[in-house]
Amino acid sequence: MLPLLPSPPARLPSLPAPVPALLLAGLLAVLLLLGGCGRVGQPPRSVLLDALSLQIQLTQGAIAQALDLQADGMPEVSRVRVDAQDAVAIGADRGLHLTGRFDWRLPGDAIRVDSPFELYLQPGSRGESWRLARPSGSSDGSSQDWITDPLPLRSRG
Repeated sequence: MLPLLPSPPARLPSLPAPVPALLLAGLLAVLLLLGGCGRVGQPPRSVLLDALSLQIQLTQGAIAQALDLQADGMPEVSRVRVDAQDAVAIGADRGLHLTGRFDWRLPGDAIRVDSPFELYLQPGSRGESWRLARPSGSSDGSSQDWITDPLPLRSRG
């Protein structure tokens, strides 16, 4: 008896050279689009620093007014780490809800504090400006009212 020889491996039909290249290019495009979805519309770091600084100033001013004290100086904000970002409606407009952590200190204070934050930001209609949005209750009992404050415009360059 003769030994049984293995049969040759089944051959897959070969694809023309451009098809794998097109498939690879399409897959890369999809991966790039999906990878970028988490950061779509995230404001620049300078906007986050300005918004956090304004939020501290507004809180400090409200406390100083309630205690009949003088609120002095601009807080120093640094090291912003965004943990989550969600699209939200701010009134009839679109906005962002951001949460994370940041470092800050008051003027003349040597101690830097690491704190959590929650910000609501509203982009300008042309995407060149931002506003800090703060929930202010509900006038009709069913929808959220907002107070918005403009953030400083920065020169480009």
